[in-house]
Amino acid sequence: MDTKIFSQDGKESGKMTLPDSVFGVNWNADLVHEVVVSMQSNARAGTANTKDRSEVRGGGRKPWKQKGTGRARHGSRRSPIWSGGGVTFGPTSEKDYSKKINKNVKAKALAITLSKKFKDGELVLVDSLSLEGPKTADAKTIVEALAKGTGIGELVTKRKNTAVVVIGSRDENIEKSFSNFGNMEVMQAKDVSTVDLLTYKYVVVVNPDVSIETLVSRASKKNAEVTA
Repeated sequence: MDTKIFSQDGKESGKMTLPDSVFGVNWNADLVHEVVVSMQSNARAGTANTKDRSEVRGGGRKPWKQKGTGRARHGSRRSPIWSGGGVTFGPTSEKDYSKKINKNVKAKALAITLSKKFKDGELVLVDSLSLEGPKTADAKTIVEALAKGTGIGELVTKRKNTAVVVIGSRDENIEKSFSNFGNMEVMQAKDVSTVDLLTYKYVVVVNPDVSIETLVSRASKKNAEVTA
């Protein structure tokens, strides 16, 4: 499976053959949904917590006597129907939202998502990004050139969740240059997940010789053992 490689000026600089085992996998919505829901659950902090009537302060004595006042009967100010009382069925930090994800299934979902991006023409390979320093203006020039060269105008016009820029290794100039782009995110190939790929419409892979190799190694772990 051959695809074009572009320079940061938006010009075609070569071609690259992508492995069918990672970029030619059939779409499987159920498997991807399972992995995405599990990853989002595992990302929950689980810190929301409320106190029930046994945990709130006060209410040690009966507010008023049982009979003769003309008012309703109450035994404690800690009752959920009182202001400042306990909360009924509220969230507690004891709840565990984590879900187990099979490693092979997780790798398969990554391969399926990469294949989907490639088939839909939402995968852009860039040979390298050369930035002398962290400068947003230079990053904007690069994005505009890529949009023109690839014919993907949405790289410039789409305001939300436009693209995730995948780099092979840490590069502060690239990270800081794109940090002011609210619609783009820079991530290393070793960290990008299925959720990240689906959050952003386009995937811009920088230095594909290294980045693609990392993605392939992560997405091809015993893929053959997991049926699509």
